[in-house]
Amino acid sequence: MTVTDDMKPGGNGAQAGTKKKDKTHWLYIMVIAAVVLGAVIGLVAPEVGKSLKPLGTAFVALIKMIIAPVIFCTIVLGIGSVAKAATVGKVGGLALLYFVTMSTFALAIGLIVGNIVHPGDGLQLKPYEAASGSDSNATVDFLMSLIPGDLPVLPTLVVALLVGFALQGMGKAGEPVLVGIQHIQKVVFRIMMMIMWVAPIGAFGAIAAVVGATGWAAIGSMAILMGAFYLTCALFIVIILGTLLRVVTGLNIFLLLKYLAREYLLIFSTSSSESALPRLIAKMEHAGVSKPVVGITVPTGYSFNLDGTAIYLTMSALFVSTAMGMPMNLGEQIGLLVFMIIASKGAAGVTGAGLATLAAGLQAHRPELLDGMGVIVGIDKFMSEARALTNFTGNAVATLLIGKWTKEIDLDQAKAALSGSRPFDESSVEGH
Repeated sequence: MTVTDDMKPGGNGAQAGTKKKDKTHWLYIMVIAAVVLGAVIGLVAPEVGKSLKPLGTAFVALIKMIIAPVIFCTIVLGIGSVAKAATVGKVGGLALLYFVTMSTFALAIGLIVGNIVHPGDGLQLKPYEAASGSDSNATVDFLMSLIPGDLPVLPTLVVALLVGFALQGMGKAGEPVLVGIQHIQKVVFRIMMMIMWVAPIGAFGAIAAVVGATGWAAIGSMAILMGAFYLTCALFIVIILGTLLRVVTGLNIFLLLKYLAREYLLIFSTSSSESALPRLIAKMEHAGVSKPVVGITVPTGYSFNLDGTAIYLTMSALFVSTAMGMPMNLGEQIGLLVFMIIASKGAAGVTGAGLATLAAGLQAHRPELLDGMGVIVGIDKFMSEARALTNFTGNAVATLLIGKWTKEIDLDQAKAALSGSRPFDESSVEGH
């Protein structure tokens, strides 16, 4: 997803922004309604709830179908972005080093919290085939067979890496191919968006089935996962990012959060930090960071600095493995961590890509766990705001840190901007 001029505040851009907000708003409401209805049916009529499991299974199959194309396009283009960012010298190299370090740290935090909390304990989810047994329905089986099979993820990842480095080595000769892959990626992401519009149906079936099988235990486990995730994101922002910001620049994280309050409202209403990209660029420049540093760090960070998504990926993977009664050992968790460091770059810029990345990680390490993803589909939207807000805050902090490290920030202006003594001029967003 790219941020175009018609997404900027003012004039026709306001109308475009309103339309986008409305669509996301309706999808969000539909998912919430589907989750509530599914939970009610699972509690009131458990057998009916369990019979709805194929709806969730079919949605997960659609996600599995799109994993390989998403991973291939984003990894190939991601390698190209790394090369482009690195060519800008000290700022680009420092930004990439910081992003990789923080993403790895966030992934590790997700694993640590997941191992402490053990979300999903006692659910004992079962794959559709095992649950159906001899009661297999010919119509359901026929409809499931219409969904194309998934491609293996690890070979796709290897091919994407080879293609990416080959195109990188070709220089300008490889640029037309990269442009072609960008167009293919737009088609893939459009398909992903189409799939996400049937998420309410998948969430309804998945939640109804798991609540029908385990009752209130399922609702409790999902609440524990969401609560632990929100708390982890909040602590990550306040303690980790806040400490870094204070030590390096002397700025206060709470003043930064207040400074970005309007952007947080925009992100909360759209469940995506992409919508606030132009405003973040304008506000970081107003906060005293030089235009070149902002111009390199913020756009690169939107693809490579996804702290909230990183925490989500590892915590959700542990939730699914625990709920399926197949907990990952330490070696598998480390392998998942390494895979997610690379594959999480595909979780930026489009609704549902985080689910595809999570599915890719599970398929690469424990394919049998994919059938437990239906529950995550039901509560994914409830966690999307925390992901987006954490990603956005991480990029704002990164811009200030890199500005300080490269001596490209006016700290007096930064303190005045964050304290409100030099208010932000809203009209300045038009230039971004």
